[in-house]
Amino acid sequence: MQKISTCLWFDGQAEAAAHFYVSVFKDGKIGPVMRWLEDGPGGRKGDVLMVSFEIEGREFHALNAGPDFKPTPGVSFIVDCHDQDELDRLWGQLGADGGAAMACGWITDRFGVTWQIVPDVLTGYLADPDPVKAQRAMKAMMGMVKLDFAALKQAHDGA
Repeated sequence: MQKISTCLWFDGQAEAAAHFYVSVFKDGKIGPVMRWLEDGPGGRKGDVLMVSFEIEGREFHALNAGPDFKPTPGVSFIVDCHDQDELDRLWGQLGADGGAAMACGWITDRFGVTWQIVPDVLTGYLADPDPVKAQRAMKAMMGMVKLDFAALKQAHDGA
């Protein structure tokens, strides 16, 4: 068990969200499911209160706690992708059925959770000690919605 894990707040969609996330990411699995023992702000007696799940070796919890709070892009999950195929697959799955693409590799899924789907080389490009290379990569990234490995490399390398 991780010492620190992430809890995502939902209004009745916790179980659907957990199943969606474990279907998108490798090695996903559903853990314990807790139910409301009596009527509460996020459900009725017997409804799902919280679902624990794991994706990519990380523990998460999806909590049905009512309509008071919604996910915000102020908190997002960065997913480092090893190649364009992985990036395209995750982008497509997370954006399906009502997701919304944003600039610079950010996408909000149908549950309102925001993800940054990025090439695993991007941080190195943006932190390059050569400020000209870093600036070219930054400018290229800022002009993209879904990120493109090859275009970012070309920009960084000045090709």
